[in-house]
This record gives sequence, C-alpha cells and structure tokens, in this order.
Amino acid sequence: MDGTMNNNVVQLSGIVAEDPVYSHSVFGEGFYETKVEVERLSGQKDLIPVTVSERLLGGGEFDKGSYVGISGQFRSYNKLADGRSRLMLTVFVRETGAELMPNTNKIELIGFICKPPIYRTTPFKREIADILIAVNRAYNKSDYIPCIAWGRNARFADSLAVGDKVELTGRIQSREYKKTDVSGAEIIRTAYEISVNRLSYAGEEEEEEY
Repeated sequence: MDGTMNNNVVQLSGIVAEDPVYSHSVFGEGFYETKVEVERLSGQKDLIPVTVSERLLGGGEFDKGSYVGISGQFRSYNKLADGRSRLMLTVFVRETGAELMPNTNKIELIGFICKPPIYRTTPFKREIADILIAVNRAYNKSDYIPCIAWGRNARFADSLAVGDKVELTGRIQSREYKKTDVSGAEIIRTAYEISVNRLSYAGEEEEEEY
C-alpha cells in the first residue's frame, strides 16, 4: 500500500444533504459530488463537500436524507471560476458503511508548511493562526489544505517555517462569508478548513488542548 495513504485520513458520519450530481470521469469511471451534513456539539452544522465514485452509489447510501458513514481523504484541486483560479476542497470517499459514532468528523494529516503561518489575535484577545499544509499524494501530487489553529496551537504555529513537517488532528468545518463581485453585488460563499485540535512536528507527541 502507498505510504501516502496514511498522510491524509478522514472519517465522517452524517446526513446526505443533497442528491449526488455528476462531476467528471477518470479512465471511464464516473464521479459524483454531494454534501454531508455533520452536527457539532454546539448544534451548529457543517456542510462538507464529498466526491464519490459511481461504484459506491448503487446501494442508495448517498440518497438525499440518508445517514452515511465514510472514510477517505481530504483533497484539493483548482477550478476556474469568474476568470480566476480557486482552490476547491472535497472529501474523496474510499469506503462507505464505516461503523462510526453519530456526527463523527475527524481528520488526521501529515504534511509540510507551504507558506508562512499568519498569527493574530481577535478583538477578544483570542489567539488564532492560519496555516496552509501541503500533503503528499500518490503520483507526485499534493493536496493544499487550509487549517486554522487556536490558543497554544496558534502560538506553536507562529514558530513554524516553510518546509517544516507537521502532523495534526482536527475536524473539517464549513464557514460562510460575504464577498463583493466585480459588479459590486454582495455574494455569499462557503469556505472549508481544518479546525485544529492537536498540532506538532511530525513524529512528536503533543497534548491536545481543550
């Protein structure tokens, strides 16, 4: 098995929020896109994009409103939209039928810092850091995954340099934001990122912050 499989592991369980829509084909195999709704402990819900092969659709697990447990990887790709290239993110499903606790949302990554982390404090003095991780994939490809860290993890991220190899665990979260287009109209978009709960140099143990 390719060692890069362990660099990027996602486990999700939740409700299929919309019927799968055809996306693309690779070597004659069709892939479909949908979203899975996962509820947080706070009651807020994350709507997570998912890409699934046509081979896994036959059992009805991805019908709208169905409960699904899946394992896979968090992938990135570039898509041309409004004349600009945008980083798109999706969970690529490898297996379905995973026996997971309800509303499981867990991701484990091992990758490299690929741009200097941005550390700052909120108006309420909470520390936060934006991190972009490059995670190696098979065939010399990489996924570029935005992450957000808080508190002690944010302070640690501020000490990281481009090229440092790190590992982290967290959850995938969705976040709506407003953007003004070229015509001046305000549009609502959704961003996806990893909310980090443990961050360390790869191979080192780090206590989780609660």
